[in-house]
Amino acid sequence: GTGYQPRQGGYQPRPGGSPGGFRPQGGGPGRPPFRQGGPQKPGGGEGSNLDTLNKRAPKKSYKKKNSASYKKRNAEEEKEFQIQRRKEQAAAKLASVPKQIDMMEVISVSDLAKKMNLKASDIIAKLFKMGMMVTINQQIDYETAEIICSDYNCEVKLVSLYDETLISREPETDKDMVDRAPIVTIMGHVDHGKTKLLDAIRSTKVADGEFGGITQHIGAYKVALEGKGDVVFLDTPGHSAFSMMRSRGAQITDIVILVVAANDGVMPQTREAIDHARAANVPIIVAINKIDLPEAKPDRVMQQLSDLGLMPEAWGGQTLYCQISALKKIGIDELLDTVLLQAEMLELKVNANCRAEGKVIESRIDQGRGIVASVLVERGTLRQGDYYVAGIYPGRVRAMFDDKGNKITEAGPATPVEIIGLSDIPGAGDPFQVTAGEKQARQVGNKRQELERVGDSRNVKKITLDNLYSRIKEGSIQEFNVIIKGDVQGSVEALQGTLDALSNDEIHLNVIRASAGAIIESDITLASASNALVIGFNVRPTPRAQALADQEKIEIRKYNIIYDAVDDVRDAMEGMLSPEIREVDIGTVEVRETFKVPKIGTIAGAMVTSGKVKRNSLVRVIRDSIQLNPTMVKISSLKRFKDDAKEVVEGFECGIGLENFHDLRPGDILEIVETEEIARKLETSEKK
Repeated sequence: GTGYQPRQGGYQPRPGGSPGGFRPQGGGPGRPPFRQGGPQKPGGGEGSNLDTLNKRAPKKSYKKKNSASYKKRNAEEEKEFQIQRRKEQAAAKLASVPKQIDMMEVISVSDLAKKMNLKASDIIAKLFKMGMMVTINQQIDYETAEIICSDYNCEVKLVSLYDETLISREPETDKDMVDRAPIVTIMGHVDHGKTKLLDAIRSTKVADGEFGGITQHIGAYKVALEGKGDVVFLDTPGHSAFSMMRSRGAQITDIVILVVAANDGVMPQTREAIDHARAANVPIIVAINKIDLPEAKPDRVMQQLSDLGLMPEAWGGQTLYCQISALKKIGIDELLDTVLLQAEMLELKVNANCRAEGKVIESRIDQGRGIVASVLVERGTLRQGDYYVAGIYPGRVRAMFDDKGNKITEAGPATPVEIIGLSDIPGAGDPFQVTAGEKQARQVGNKRQELERVGDSRNVKKITLDNLYSRIKEGSIQEFNVIIKGDVQGSVEALQGTLDALSNDEIHLNVIRASAGAIIESDITLASASNALVIGFNVRPTPRAQALADQEKIEIRKYNIIYDAVDDVRDAMEGMLSPEIREVDIGTVEVRETFKVPKIGTIAGAMVTSGKVKRNSLVRVIRDSIQLNPTMVKISSLKRFKDDAKEVVEGFECGIGLENFHDLRPGDILEIVETEEIARKLETSEKK
């Protein structure tokens, strides 16, 4: 046979002209039809060619048929892969979140995300699920952050501003350690002789210049004892400042000398001082003062103190007692020996060869020198020219003076110095740290200021369902705003603390600004904006501020004793207490007839049966001896015939309309009541 004879005319297009297979129509212009061209293999060439063709076409359609099932299989694989990938991502996310983070009481969402190595959107999504709508820059509080972190197995540690921006310390070895002088605080009741004792030790006159014998300035004095070493004395104004410094974690003091007058014995502030010293975990040395007086009873004092737990060594206890007279300078040396003995037992050693660290004792604005801070160096050595951060403000030691006012260039551990060169006023008790350089000081300072602002803004209270009710009740609370300016930061804070304690449920005392320095225009503008009282403590307003205050009618009170200021503020607050309202019945009216008047309501035609009725009185409506109105009703109109009347007396008729009360019937009795106001007192302060 001749084999398979292919169809004539090459590959024919499908009828209807649509292209078939993968060939261009009609073989295409540039391609000759099959049976043309060179010599063919006998019986086979075109056939094999066509075979491949026939094979390839079905292959194509076979692929088409199954592409859907491919897709299905791929989709399943993809899904599994994605699930696996999500798991891996979540695990990686968890792994990247640290086990513990530190934060202050509030943190912005973006900062929290940075600390947890997460995207801010993850945290926002979590908060959305908890029902909190937040943006990336919003603050969330510690509790909320804790809930979020617990989802990522991460602990949250609450830290203070200063731990959040730590300045690293240099490592230290034992050979760097040197003995340092003990730091002693003298505490005791007013007028028991704290400053006199300090004078006796310093042999100078401090107390004469002070008002009312109350220490106004916080200072620190280094006293050198011949052949025995140094002792640093802190002179604090009372306890409010001491506790303030302590509450800031300023564990400055090593030893407390408790001064008790032999003639007075234990007084309230003595107890307070003992509590403070115990809370700060500081050993107490008792100095019984004024033993030169004829009425001195030192044994009674020892008995009273041993009842409070300060058992004298002579009686088998732990506490060291000294009997002194600061005025006559009796027993002072024994007291100092006792202090040194106690200091030896404490073994006070510090590193003197590192960058200085310490605490700010006091800060103020000095005319001519700018901002001056008293700093107590606790470890390391402070040198002129060092860059540092005091509290939240960076600065550079431009000059340094010792406690006697001499200029010095370096100060070792346990040395009180005054430095100038601060950028702003730090608070008493703020930490003071020397940094590696200006850049670090600036960075840390800026970061702390930013965090401080965040902290300030958190005082703007958020409303939640829990406190909503108390908020609504708070509507009755009156605010009393005060601005305090003083000569030194310590006094300002002591005054602020005492005033804050005056707030009660009805009046909230708000200290809106408390700082050191003269009273300037910005204080007055703030006062007029917030309707505040300005208190100047040992400071005066500048002439321009005074002029502005007169113009704005702002009251400036000047004081030089804390207690006077407190008493005056208390009086002012008593004036703001809502006075007690007492009700006085002034008459009764009997309803004889009622009239409905369009747009006004019910008017009662009535007869005044006793007393009188006034236009501005209040009314109780009585029917069958039962009071109908739960609260007093005001009189909306009082008429005699057609004319308005101010008052109608017994035996006359009148027309009475009541405000929002229209249920009047003939026979009702209206009791007419007037209110009088009686001023109230704050607390139960018996004023002399």
